[in-house]
Amino acid sequence: MSSDHNMVRPKYLNKIEDIEGLSGDQQGQLAKVTEKYRFRSNDYYLSLIDWNDPDDPIRRIIIPDLCELKEWGSLDPSDEQGITVLPGVEHKYSSTVVLLVVNVCGGICRYCFRKRVFVKDHSEMLTDLPAAVEYINQHKEITNVLMTGGDPLILATSKLEKIVDAVGPIEHVKIIRWGTKMPAFNPHRIINDPQLLKLVGKCLDHGKQLYIMTHFNHINEMTDISIESVKVLRNGGAVLCNQTPIIRGVNDNPQAMIDLFRKLSFAGVPPYYVFQCRPSSGNSEYAVPIEEGYRVFERAKANVSGLAKRARFTMSHESGKVEIVGMTAEHIYMKYHRAKDDKKSGSFLIFKRNPDAYWLDDYGRAIESCSLDSLSESFSLK
Repeated sequence: MSSDHNMVRPKYLNKIEDIEGLSGDQQGQLAKVTEKYRFRSNDYYLSLIDWNDPDDPIRRIIIPDLCELKEWGSLDPSDEQGITVLPGVEHKYSSTVVLLVVNVCGGICRYCFRKRVFVKDHSEMLTDLPAAVEYINQHKEITNVLMTGGDPLILATSKLEKIVDAVGPIEHVKIIRWGTKMPAFNPHRIINDPQLLKLVGKCLDHGKQLYIMTHFNHINEMTDISIESVKVLRNGGAVLCNQTPIIRGVNDNPQAMIDLFRKLSFAGVPPYYVFQCRPSSGNSEYAVPIEEGYRVFERAKANVSGLAKRARFTMSHESGKVEIVGMTAEHIYMKYHRAKDDKKSGSFLIFKRNPDAYWLDDYGRAIESCSLDSLSESFSLK
């Protein structure tokens, strides 16, 4: 651990008028946005911005934009409310339960799909850990527990440890996952906290594999210190993978995605999912049409090694995780990578092309679809 980083604690900023890189007029204009959608960042992450470049990708990720005031989408585009079994506990896929352990992030991405967490008081966060543990105990099919929010690593390690200690003894849970952007937003939080590294080891001592799903969107986030924080977690025994949506003005061109995929693989954080930006409120100017996104994704994959091309281009639809797998001049091909209804997982869908489609619903009815059971004999799964 580098002593140069010891005790460095980035300063968090929650008011747009505190951003020195913005003029007074800009601050005044953007206050209209922050009245509706909260702003949060820190001085480390803001230092990555080139304020002389109006198209700087980090600026695009974290600084509010008037485009967010355009009416578009909904606050819960994937109907997470419909899969909530207890406050802060979601169970969409049979083997995985999601715990929303906190409603704060190291920064608020402007394209966030859970804006509802930041726009009003609500009771979506986990409030009754014993009840959540009891639910998991009663559902033996659950093998994965994903801790997200918000960002679990914004919590004090002692609070994080209480959750790990509650979930760890559950025999049928084999994997604990943390979904976090902290290696990008505040790598010091990882590097300067030896207790966090001990907690990584504690997960393994419980007999669970810890997977950390990082959230690097652009190569400019992958600074030397952010890569050092990744190494700390990997050396502690965690397995790291990366997920990112395709975001207009950030990584919506092949070269940006090539650079990201390569550096992720060099750092030992293979690309996992590339998501279609969800149609959340305020996201109209951050989203890229599905078919354009698919071309960017495939062009990028064609120019990286196998270790860097593991990612799948998917959308987290209400009905399941839908993977975009191919296109011809007339048709686009998709399949349920994982369906809410397990019987539909693997089902193949064919639609007529629609270059203006941003979401599965924009394609209307599939012109052809087939399930696995229609192609082969059925299997009894235990």
